[in-house]
Amino acid sequence: MQITNTILMIRPVAFRMNEQTAVNNYFQEDLDLQNQTINERAQKEFDDFVKTLRLNGVNVIVVDDKKENDTPDSIFPNNWVSFHQSGTVAIYPMFAENRRKERREDIFAILEEEGFLIKDIIDYTSAEKEGVFLEGTGSILKDRENQKAYCALSERAHEELFIEFCEDFDCFPVIFTAYQSVNGQRLPIYHTNVMMAMAETFVVICLDTIDDKKERKNVVDHLKKDGKEIIAITEEQMHHFAGNMLQVIGASDKRYMVMSSAAYNSLQPNQIEAITKHCEIIHSSLATIETCGGGSARCMMAEVFLPRA
Repeated sequence: MQITNTILMIRPVAFRMNEQTAVNNYFQEDLDLQNQTINERAQKEFDDFVKTLRLNGVNVIVVDDKKENDTPDSIFPNNWVSFHQSGTVAIYPMFAENRRKERREDIFAILEEEGFLIKDIIDYTSAEKEGVFLEGTGSILKDRENQKAYCALSERAHEELFIEFCEDFDCFPVIFTAYQSVNGQRLPIYHTNVMMAMAETFVVICLDTIDDKKERKNVVDHLKKDGKEIIAITEEQMHHFAGNMLQVIGASDKRYMVMSSAAYNSLQPNQIEAITKHCEIIHSSLATIETCGGGSARCMMAEVFLPRA
């Protein structure tokens, strides 16, 4: 199964611009506001987003962040954990030291209380000692139906560890590097999921970021072979988080593509039409979270594929 109706989300208590991630997340910008004001705005955006998802029948499990951890990016749990149909949980090594405190075992107990079964935990975090990172479903885009995983290499996504993940989870690795223009330079994009979103029958992707023609052709060939309709976005649209979307299941098994309002407003009518041929669109304003956090709707949702106990 490619998509799920259950999402884990972490409500922020200390959200702000994280200086440790800003070094290679070129989507982040500083807002000239007090941190308390930034966090209050982020909480309102978070609550409105959760409400919108629940109104459409998505099962959202909300866990509050812990203030004592001082984790400004806890709102993006998909970078430290992934939950798989086999009952396996994967825990990932993260680039920023202050993000490592986001990893919380009590969240596994909460999921078990919700009726999910955890059979095994694969912990990759020892790689941090070697300066090797792989930031969850930020770095890894799984095509579950076709047993493939796509990864744009960066300081936060190391090739050897990605290949190890693919061996552990029995999927074929599709590896490339994606770049963005920053002050006249082409620099690696920090996470795959800001330039690419994998849905059941289609993919939204910024092909312009894959500068190497062979790598680009390889990605396209895999997607076409697996019957995915390719909906291309521009680099400018990517900077409005149009690549940071997630398809989910709502009430009555209905499919939705979830994105921020900034992402939705950046799309052309033909792109919206291409998506809505496959499923409806849900969008919510995440302006503060996007500006300070450098992540958007998809980053905020950790999909739960675990079996029921």
